[in-house]
Amino acid sequence: MSDGSGHATGKISGTRGYTGRVISIDRDIVRFPDGSTGELEMVRHPGASAIVPLLGDVEGDPEVLLIRQYRYAAEGYLYEIPAGRLDPGELPLACAHRELKEETGYTASRVEHLFTMFTTPGFTDEKIHLYLATGLVAGESKREADEFLELAPVKLSRALAMIEQGEIQDAKTALALLFTAGFRLN
Repeated sequence: MSDGSGHATGKISGTRGYTGRVISIDRDIVRFPDGSTGELEMVRHPGASAIVPLLGDVEGDPEVLLIRQYRYAAEGYLYEIPAGRLDPGELPLACAHRELKEETGYTASRVEHLFTMFTTPGFTDEKIHLYLATGLVAGESKREADEFLELAPVKLSRALAMIEQGEIQDAKTALALLFTAGFRLN
């Protein structure tokens, strides 16, 4: 890959240091935009999808279906939108539908792609594809064994206040809710 300066940037070589169920860790030798080389440790992740589920009427101040989920890394519970890792070969849209059903029991008649983001590009290649779901129909959830969560529906205005007050600390959730409020519901 060229950065426009004539220098080819990107991976020169790499070694896999760890392969796990969710992530792998590589040590890569890379060429930087100035032509120099360096060594970087990269967390490799298959990517994920997350979905902002809006209940009922989306006019005015709709209700958003958050989940309150136990997260070991956060040492407690976080408010989040439904999300999950892409299965091998799975399309991001299919993952969003699957995660909505698994975690909340709901299905959506309309799902719209909002945007795709890198979570922390300084050390991981993980991308999350963010979606908005409307026309929700209740059903039965199919949670995984390691998912400890409860549904937490709140008005979107309350969710935005939760971001401001530090009650929502999950970055994908905060960004997706702010994007939805600022660019999709105005």
